[in-house]
Amino acid sequence: MRHNRFRYGAWRGGPDPLAPPYDVRAAVDQVGAQVLEGGSLREALRDLLRRGPQGGRGLDDLLARARRMRRDAMRRGSLDGAVTRAQQLLDQALAAERDALTRLDTDDARFAEAQLDALPRSTARAVSELSEYDWTSDEARQLYQRILDQLRQEIVEQRFQGMRRALRDPQSQAAMREMLQDLNALLAKHARGEDTDDAFAEFMNRHGDSFPERPANVDELIDALARRAAAGERLMRSLSPQQRAELEELMAQSLGDLAGELAQLTDNLRALRPGLNWGRGERVRGERDLGYGDAAGALEEIGDLDDLLDQLGQEHPGATLDDVDVEAVERQLGRAAADDVRRLRELEQQLRRQGWVTRGADGLTLSPKALRRLGGTALRTVFAQLHAGRQGQHDLRDAGAAGELTGASRRWRYGDEQAIDVVRTIGNAVRRQASGGITTMPIGLDVEDFEIAETERRVSAAVALCVDLSFSMMADGRWGPMKQAALALSHLVATRFPQDALQIIGFGRYATRLSQEELAAVEPDMVQGTNLQHALKLAARHLRRHPAADPVVLVVTDGEPTAHLLDDGTSHFMWPSTRQTVAATVHEVDHLTRYGAVLNFFMLGEDPGLRRFVDAVARRSGGRVFTPDAGDLGRYVVSDYIRARRGRRG
Repeated sequence: MRHNRFRYGAWRGGPDPLAPPYDVRAAVDQVGAQVLEGGSLREALRDLLRRGPQGGRGLDDLLARARRMRRDAMRRGSLDGAVTRAQQLLDQALAAERDALTRLDTDDARFAEAQLDALPRSTARAVSELSEYDWTSDEARQLYQRILDQLRQEIVEQRFQGMRRALRDPQSQAAMREMLQDLNALLAKHARGEDTDDAFAEFMNRHGDSFPERPANVDELIDALARRAAAGERLMRSLSPQQRAELEELMAQSLGDLAGELAQLTDNLRALRPGLNWGRGERVRGERDLGYGDAAGALEEIGDLDDLLDQLGQEHPGATLDDVDVEAVERQLGRAAADDVRRLRELEQQLRRQGWVTRGADGLTLSPKALRRLGGTALRTVFAQLHAGRQGQHDLRDAGAAGELTGASRRWRYGDEQAIDVVRTIGNAVRRQASGGITTMPIGLDVEDFEIAETERRVSAAVALCVDLSFSMMADGRWGPMKQAALALSHLVATRFPQDALQIIGFGRYATRLSQEELAAVEPDMVQGTNLQHALKLAARHLRRHPAADPVVLVVTDGEPTAHLLDDGTSHFMWPSTRQTVAATVHEVDHLTRYGAVLNFFMLGEDPGLRRFVDAVARRSGGRVFTPDAGDLGRYVVSDYIRARRGRRG
């Protein structure tokens, strides 16, 4: 009885096909961690794909491999090898011919030697003048013929990879000419916008053996041919003028009647694919002389790698991983690299499909769902600090409740947000069913059964958080803590104090209101100026829109005011701060104080001018000044917000 034997080992055919897909939530957290550390949201999302999620490879790895391959291709050899090889064969043919002529003692032999001595130095012109020469040596005749046959064969092989044995006899040359004529007719018909499905099928039926890649339609055929034709044109542009002239003349002689059809094909392909790089030369160097086919192949590979580098670079506006040609990646970098691209593409698609990111004109950005997760992460970090330090004994277990229970209840009405009184609701359902003669289980609930537990009214707060967006916040490592504090407070208000109204206001040379999405994406203002006056003016507008709420203003800054708004709405900047700027800022402070707002400052850094200013403002407004380390900013802001709203309620 035959027994099958199996051997098991590590998977070696690329990424593990049984490996779990990327953890999408972990990828979002990876982006969030970078943002909370002060990084740019746009750069964080870009880095996720460029560096890859944790445990995976990103676009940067593929880019590095593609760049290495391009450098190797640029050192492959000398591009003028076709002319050099022709010169070597010509020298061998002339040497064999002269050797044969020296053994002849005739006037014709001496005349032939004179002809050989008078040949021009140019290889192409010498080959042209020898086209009618009557060779004495069979070896010399064969060597001369190899010059033209070899170059012609390399040109045809480079342009049509399925014709490696073409042009060996007059019949094959005639078939080649017929194929070129049919191909040019097909491309001309396609260029006119005519339907070419039937013509393409007929062409492939007649000449399909010349195209081993088996294109499925005219466009795929054009793509394959245009890429090779462009490589041939780039080869000519990469040579010196003298080398180019030599090669062009040799090609014309070797192709004969086919030269016109090939030139027309090149023109048709250039018109159909003008976006390809047809005219740029490359400085390919190396010790090995490359024939025409190898040289053009090297330039075709360089061109493909250039396209791949552009796709993987994702630098153009609106770039997505869908722009990456996975087949080209597999062709150039291998299957494992193509699998990496597919996984990254799937990650990007899952991020969008599951609602974590959205794509706009500026590229990917976090969705509100992801921002809630980011805010939750920031808040958990702050709560962990609060729990560890217990500063102020802020017990937040019941934060955000509607108020203290009164013991009373009432019927539920549409729009009520208070908690359901479960006992009374079930009691209503039991009594309703019993009155109808129903005593069996289960008990069904109806709309009129629901009652809600009444609570004491809890006063809401209108909170304006003013955060400094000046470049010094980034330069001194305070940008990340500032974002973390603002996102944590925003999430706290949204989830636990929904009756409060929070407005985040960022200020640099000017101030602006920021949504949670804008806060996550905001980047430092490179323009000098700290316009706290404008920020306080916007804060006052926010407070006035909520007259029944307790007004609270929190200011996070690392520099004294250096700008204020003029009467025409423009910002006036001057450093050091001027009396006019300070006066305009204090005017807004007084306005908020008269309105009854709590105005507290969180001073980052040790700027003496800022310390003098905030101390004076705190005494004037009755507010408080905090000087936390950057890492403790979130804890201070959240704690003071809770203290302020509890203090006002007391």
